[in-house]
Order: sequence, then C-alpha cells, then structure tokens
Amino acid sequence: MHFRKAVKADIPQIMAIIGQAKAYLKSKGVDQWQDGYPDAGVIERDIENSNSYVLERCGSVVGTVAVVLDGDKNYEHIYEGRWLSNFPYAAIHRIAVSDETRGTGAASVMLENIEGLCRQKAIHSIRVDTHEDNRSMQGLLSKNGFQYRGIIYLEDGSKRLAYEKLI
Repeated sequence: MHFRKAVKADIPQIMAIIGQAKAYLKSKGVDQWQDGYPDAGVIERDIENSNSYVLERCGSVVGTVAVVLDGDKNYEHIYEGRWLSNFPYAAIHRIAVSDETRGTGAASVMLENIEGLCRQKAIHSIRVDTHEDNRSMQGLLSKNGFQYRGIIYLEDGSKRLAYEKLI
C-alpha cells in the first residue's frame, strides 16, 4: 500500500469511500456524517490546503484522511480530562477506508504513515476526535496507542471524544 498526498483527480474515489463510510456509520446507528458532511467541497479544501492524503492499493484509492499539521481550534478547550502534552500537534480528521478494505488493517497503515509524517516534521503529538457512538473508530485508536483524554466540542456544539498519542 502507498500513502500519498491527495490530488483533485482523487476526489471521486475519496467521495465514494466517504459515502461507504456514511452508510457504515448509519448501519451501526452512529449519528456521525449523516448530515451531508463531509462533502466534496470539504475534501477539495483539504487538498488545496495540502491536508488531504490517500492510501492506494494496486492503483486504487482505498483510504482517505485529512492531517492538519498546525493544530485545530476545536482542541483548544478540553473537558473532563486534559491533553497529554502542550507540544505542537497534528490533528487527524475525516479518516475512512473503503468497504473492501475495512477490517484489513488499512486504517492502521494510514495511522502509521501519519506518525512517520509527523516525525519528519518534528511533531511529537497527534490528536483526533470521534463521535461517542463510533465504537469502530474508538477501537482503532486504542489499538494504535491513542489514549482517551476527555471531551471536546466542535464549532457547531457537537460533543466528541478526544484522543492523543505521543510519538
């Protein structure tokens, strides 16, 4: 598998994967990504801001993720807990894998590549959040060494579970 920056030509494949992820979350009763977000405009902005990455297998995009290397304003305040560090950090958003690669370790491969990217940039902390009902994401994070740190609230007031990993 090959991890690389996304380009605009990847948007149709990225949106297909996000569509599959939305359907998967809905089937699990998770009220996340059920309101039209993320849409193609969000992905296009991720690409324009150099924050969008894809995982390819045999020339096809099988995973997508946004990695913001200069922090996230939603993480300025944490409740019922605290961050592990005050280091500069990367924030992971919009991680998803295709239906055919779900359960194969593809998401873990993306997380490993993100860690490598952060090390190259001398960033030693990675933060991520997820919906409290998204047990699949919580399991992925725990399996990959992320620690639950508390609760954050998105700009729209939505509650999210916050995780951090020091690398």
